[in-house]
Amino acid sequence: MTKKDLLAKCKAQNVRFVRLQFTELHGQLKNVQIPVEELDKALDNEMMFDGSSIRGYKRIERSDMYFVPDMDTFRVIPWLAGSSGQVARIICDVAEADGTPFVGDPRVALKGMIAEAKKLGYTMNVGPEAEFFIFNRDADGTPRVDPHDTAGYFDVGPMDKGEEVRRAIEDTLVQMGFHLEASHHEVAIGQHEIDFRHDEALTCADNLITFRYVVRSIAAQHGMHATFMPKPIFGENGSGMHCNQSLSKGGKNIFFDPKGDEQLSDAAYGYIAGLLEHLPGITALANPIVNSYKRLVPGYEAPVYIAWSPGNRSAAIRIPDKRGNSTRAELRTPDPTANPYLLFAVMLAAGLDGITKGKKPPKPVNQNIYHLTEDESKKLKIQGLPHNLSMALDAFEADAVLTGALGSHITEAYLAEKRSEWRAYQAQVHGWEIEHYMETF
Repeated sequence: MTKKDLLAKCKAQNVRFVRLQFTELHGQLKNVQIPVEELDKALDNEMMFDGSSIRGYKRIERSDMYFVPDMDTFRVIPWLAGSSGQVARIICDVAEADGTPFVGDPRVALKGMIAEAKKLGYTMNVGPEAEFFIFNRDADGTPRVDPHDTAGYFDVGPMDKGEEVRRAIEDTLVQMGFHLEASHHEVAIGQHEIDFRHDEALTCADNLITFRYVVRSIAAQHGMHATFMPKPIFGENGSGMHCNQSLSKGGKNIFFDPKGDEQLSDAAYGYIAGLLEHLPGITALANPIVNSYKRLVPGYEAPVYIAWSPGNRSAAIRIPDKRGNSTRAELRTPDPTANPYLLFAVMLAAGLDGITKGKKPPKPVNQNIYHLTEDESKKLKIQGLPHNLSMALDAFEADAVLTGALGSHITEAYLAEKRSEWRAYQAQVHGWEIEHYMETF
């Protein structure tokens, strides 16, 4: 789309305001709203903002930064329409004052890894499945850990009380250009999933940021609170974000080989091996908050061991049955609090490392890994995932492939922010400790 095309589209659709959106280090959406009359200036990359106020961006002494709008991401935001006209959004990269791409921008980091894959002739495709909970609010509008229903997997109304809000979310997503594939109630009470079509990595990451924005906004309009927090309810399954991924070359899925073992190519096996080898470090990006590790425990259908399998859903990496252009590796460890730009970048870096070095994965594990004892996992030589955020951060810091993919600015800022979060958590006294120790000791 050209600038002239976009300005004409704004006029035709009666757009009154445009929001220039981007993400900070941890995937939180940020934006500034401008009148449509200022859009011409923004499209010439002349809109400036203070980077020192954005987490993980710049220090105050050199903080001038610029928006670089990606015109192909222009969408009208349906629920913000007013009497004066429509409100639209454009997702932006962030640039330095001299116009060079800002190395601390997560979207720029992903674009860098995509460029590295392109040098090898590869295009990464990703299809995430982001689960979420819907909770009630109290009389003051404050969210409560109070699921809006007690339904379970694939249940229907009236047990599934989320049908109406889910349909409203789907309608909004379709209006914003999403190709939806399915939606349903998930296993846990108050838990839902809406699946959208896989796409190239950058578009998919943009879509995932938009998806979270839409889900939370539409739920709020219905008087409810949607959360992507991985484990809000003790004793229930947590919310994951399984990431189906593949590489293509010339429009052909290179993971498929009709003559290969399991009809998988050498490139597919190399990619799987790379993911497995780097999974401890990937976990710091795939499971980025303290609460993420309350989901990664035995007994709740979340993987806890680093293994792969064709079809076995208890493995960290599963190869779904479909072949041909649908051949893909499903990484089942991530959760929906991950910053998709950073997550996709490190997954791609790990997979390419496996391919370019000709790595082979260990033998697949076809038994139920959920029920393995610690001794059994040792006999099978299966390593466990990091048990907490601190361990994951250590693994990430020690992984030169992953830190190299994100660069020193993002790596240092991410580690500093997340270690501060871990220290704050460690210093807290939690209800469980009071309940178990107050009277005993």
